Amino acid sequence: MGETQKLMIAVVGVFVAGFILVGVSKDQSNEEKEAAAQIRTLVAMQEMANQKCPKLIENKTGTQVYFPSKTDTDKTTYVKMEWVGEKDSNFKTASCTLHLALGGVSKLVIDDKVLIDKKF
Repeated sequence: MGETQKLMIAVVGVFVAGFILVGVSKDQSNEEKEAAAQIRTLVAMQEMANQKCPKLIENKTGTQVYFPSKTDTDKTTYVKMEWVGEKDSNFKTASCTLHLALGGVSKLVIDDKVLIDKKF
């Protein structure tokens, strides 16, 4: 099979996939679309918090953190993550709150000391 034929098959495949996606999305009810949007929002907030919070904690304490010991969220506006320091950590507790309206970390508390507190 020549390169031109492979390219034509790939283009046709993209069109078929597009038609399938359009057909599937038309069958969704408004409730399903809202639920899907809420899930996407929650995932985006969690990803952002998982990127920003550990870096901030490491910058402030010198200790790298990985998995939070506790996570709290209302699923639409904020995500709060908490870490408990291990025996070789430079902190006992750390808390990081990310608000979607700010697009970043709104509060960072390490060992009961507030390091970031942004109001919105």
